[in-house]
Amino acid sequence: MIDIITTPGEFTQRWMVPPNFRLAPDLRPFRFTLPPALEVLDVIRNDDEVRFTLLGDLDPEIRSARTRAFRHAPVEEIAQWPFRLVHFHLARLYDNLLAGFHENVMIPWRTFLSAHGFTWHRCSPLLFLSGPSGNSTYHTDQSHGLVWQIEGAKTFHSYHAPDQVLSADAAIRCESTGEHPPLHDARTVQAVLMRPNDLLWSHVLTPHWVTADTALSMSINVSHGGLARHGRFAPREQVLREHWDKHPDEPWLTDFRNTRY
Repeated sequence: MIDIITTPGEFTQRWMVPPNFRLAPDLRPFRFTLPPALEVLDVIRNDDEVRFTLLGDLDPEIRSARTRAFRHAPVEEIAQWPFRLVHFHLARLYDNLLAGFHENVMIPWRTFLSAHGFTWHRCSPLLFLSGPSGNSTYHTDQSHGLVWQIEGAKTFHSYHAPDQVLSADAAIRCESTGEHPPLHDARTVQAVLMRPNDLLWSHVLTPHWVTADTALSMSINVSHGGLARHGRFAPREQVLREHWDKHPDEPWLTDFRNTRY
């Protein structure tokens, strides 16, 4: 059974080293109600910053037609398509669709981190939406993530001991990237069912994939680039920093657009 962190002290002890863990509801320092997923989908599908992928073994003509129709077809129809969607720059929506999100979510969360000795280079939210069978790729992220399930349900798959599956160096080389996870022993996998308002801490550079358990799912992932506590990085991020010291051109090529979804 996955660990549930209930106190700030437990969080400061566990944030650096896998496996992933839940955060208890009482530990969450923010409260906010997002609009329904269908409303969010209807708005953000027309934003220039949104990225979406149609999934499934579709006839090429159907795929092309749905791609063209994605921004203007009835949203109720789109919600029945297998797709995954991500928006990396939610600040664009703070004055309308997500009014109050910055004040009620991001500021309290950053205050919580700062009060417990954390610093960061980036602490920004990403929004994920998926339709039926809207599974993610198998990938790693170059930052820690606070995964907040908003609507629907999904299962977040990672490993109990990711160091035995993929080294940090291999993750940096993107050896974990693929549409589907590699063959694995189910006993090595940490599968966490995420329901509305569940919070999960996902460790930097650890391979994972997400499967959809409901027809429409919406979540927010707060991405923490360069997260450190009292100046100390997590071991996997330290490997990334050392890699960037040797290849100083690469950090400037790494941003939200390179995130797998």
